[in-house]
Amino acid sequence: MKKLLLLLSFIVAVGCTQAQNNAKIQNIPKYKILTPDSTYRTQANLKKAMPVMIIYFMPDCGHCQQLIYDMKERMKQDFSKVQIVLITDAMYKMVKGFHRDFGLSAYPNVTVGTEQGSYDILNYYGVKMTPYVAIYNRNGKLLKTFDKEPKVKDLAAVVKKG
Repeated sequence: MKKLLLLLSFIVAVGCTQAQNNAKIQNIPKYKILTPDSTYRTQANLKKAMPVMIIYFMPDCGHCQQLIYDMKERMKQDFSKVQIVLITDAMYKMVKGFHRDFGLSAYPNVTVGTEQGSYDILNYYGVKMTPYVAIYNRNGKLLKTFDKEPKVKDLAAVVKKG
């Protein structure tokens, strides 16, 4: 009986913690990132009434790179009306290289930057693996998170809903 009570207490505690984390991420987080053009961007730079996709990534992560390749193929048809913010804690030099190598300056709706070791966004979402994706509707409310590499078609479906 004691073991059962202990187990139930643990389940309730974990459930409450998860509910708190989910409640916490319902809104677009505050962030400050250094972009490849040596300027800082924050959530205040986002356009109003436009969906937002935040992708926490690592420039040298194969899954992250594949996600961006796949998204670029469908950028015009599925993601042109969404603000995509790629955030990492990697060194600035890596961010510049990633931005250049993937030709992301061709997409005005994509912002790339580093939080330079502050880990604010990493901690906000509790990122365990990259890429981590959070999609918000035009009102800044969370639609869905993906805590492992998503399929681009699934991202597009969520964006269309919002």
